[in-house]
Amino acid sequence: MSKIAINLVTGGIQQQETIVGIDLGTTNSLVAIVREDTRQPIALREIDGLALVPSIVNFDEFNNPQVGTTAKEKLVSSPERTIYSVKRLMGKSYMDVSDHANVYAYHIIDDDTDSLVKIEVNGKYYTPIELSAEVLKELKKRAEHILKTPVNKAVITVPAYFNDAQRQATRDAGKLAGLDVLRILNEPTAASLAYGIGTQMDQDKTIVVYDLGGGTFDVSILKISNGIFEVLATHGDTYLGGDDFDRAIVSYWTEANPNAWDLSDKNVKAVLRLMAEDAKKHLSQQDSFTGTFYGCTLTLTKEKLNELLQPLINNTLDSCQQALKDAGLTPQDLDAVIMVGGSTRVPAVKQSIQAFFGKEVFDKLNPDEVVALGAAVQADILAGKNTDMLLLDVTPLSLGIETMGGLMDVLIPRNSKIPTKVGRQYTTHKDGQSGMRITVYQGERDLVKDNRKLASFNLSGIPAMPAGLPKVEISFLIDADGILKVSAQELRSGVTQSIEVKPQYGLTDEEVEQMLMASIVHAKDDIQARALAEATTEAIQMMETTEKFLNKHQAFLTETEIAETKVLMQQLQQAVDDKDKDLIQKQTEQLNELSRPYAERVMDAALKDAMRGKKVL
Repeated sequence: MSKIAINLVTGGIQQQETIVGIDLGTTNSLVAIVREDTRQPIALREIDGLALVPSIVNFDEFNNPQVGTTAKEKLVSSPERTIYSVKRLMGKSYMDVSDHANVYAYHIIDDDTDSLVKIEVNGKYYTPIELSAEVLKELKKRAEHILKTPVNKAVITVPAYFNDAQRQATRDAGKLAGLDVLRILNEPTAASLAYGIGTQMDQDKTIVVYDLGGGTFDVSILKISNGIFEVLATHGDTYLGGDDFDRAIVSYWTEANPNAWDLSDKNVKAVLRLMAEDAKKHLSQQDSFTGTFYGCTLTLTKEKLNELLQPLINNTLDSCQQALKDAGLTPQDLDAVIMVGGSTRVPAVKQSIQAFFGKEVFDKLNPDEVVALGAAVQADILAGKNTDMLLLDVTPLSLGIETMGGLMDVLIPRNSKIPTKVGRQYTTHKDGQSGMRITVYQGERDLVKDNRKLASFNLSGIPAMPAGLPKVEISFLIDADGILKVSAQELRSGVTQSIEVKPQYGLTDEEVEQMLMASIVHAKDDIQARALAEATTEAIQMMETTEKFLNKHQAFLTETEIAETKVLMQQLQQAVDDKDKDLIQKQTEQLNELSRPYAERVMDAALKDAMRGKKVL
């Protein structure tokens, strides 16, 4: 298949186009390219010399977004309107992040469901996709300013452990930012490419990538053979990083100076943390640090720092040990150890890793930039400028199924390597539902009505169960000939149905170009339409659940509670009728908040009855 380059300025096709590599990080993000003259990857820098853009979004009182350094400066003055570490929320529900929700100064909506996380700022509701898109827009703008040319295509990296939902959320964020995301690339794979490992067809290596950033840690073991990267094992901690190093230093100083300052004061805490960060960086080059804070002289030696950090470093070594065990390997089986992430600059980290694996580490490239550099190498290959490395055949357009609200749920994103197989579980949304219609679509738009329908079939014979209990696994398999095979199985009963779709594509290059162009041009409208559809579906399900609850448990509720609930349900229905996304989400949250106390009361009563030997309601 030929490569299509769309110029979003002219709308025409151009033969040469810059494709950038983007590291969309938890703490910082950056963009890189491969230089035409030297054929070497470089991080793009503004005139101030800085390549890193803090992954932070601040909204002013009028909901205008600011991104990067200007947003970071608002962490202290307006923490409730400054969103950071949004990467941790990508593709997650509140239930997934509830244990750490109090870590964030901003408001994550607690709807006590499996719905995707939403963040409320100034009465408006944002998804992690929309917030990540703001960071990507800033990177796109920066790249265009430096390169003096439109930038419309990118390779974006994600952790190896990201699941389908998180990868799709990253793609959607890119699309909303006006970028055609050609490939979602695993971060450890990118780091390997940056060091030239895996760029040659005859290489056969096993490597480990140790990635310790500001807020997250993960270690991945890769098998590289004939240009194909296979993740053998991955392990880590999404709440361990350089920030924890800083907190260890702050705790040490606080214990050494009891009652010298009030850590409940957010300004005091922020300034002290910044001083701890300065001390950590200083001790990477020097043997001692001295600073003054609130009249106290604060000191720290390299020896003491190593002592403070060793328990945290040991936690990462435990992850390394587990990853080796999962891969069935020993340190002697590894060909290389690559260091990624700014926190690997701490000498104690490097020394511990070298001792653990028994070999010198790859750390010559800037650890903050190495992932973006590798993404740029992959982008260069996709642009057809590097012909030394294998580029497997890929799907030209995304493939997925229709879900509630007429939404397109992508199972195989465009530019996925083939052959490939993907499976995802779904469930019913009505009690006693015995059948499910599976409709397959091809395209890049968020609503199925804007995509191309390929086929549909019915899965019947699902045992009658309450909504949400059946587990239906839908699998997409594209074979080496490009034939798509779709199957559906209800896992509890074993009921199975399948269909073969051929030809899978049947589109000309011009039609593919038009579909890609439409997906980017309409990205903002599509995301808004998807958000409205998701909010509406959630609201309808909430109202149906509440209605059933009222009918079944009226005896446990007061007349006031019943009346207030019905009023909120009417208001929510009106918001649904008015198609006001923010109001729907606000009213859904209010209905959830109102109903939660008496739902818990009913549950408590049911448990007491069960303890007495009575049937649970």
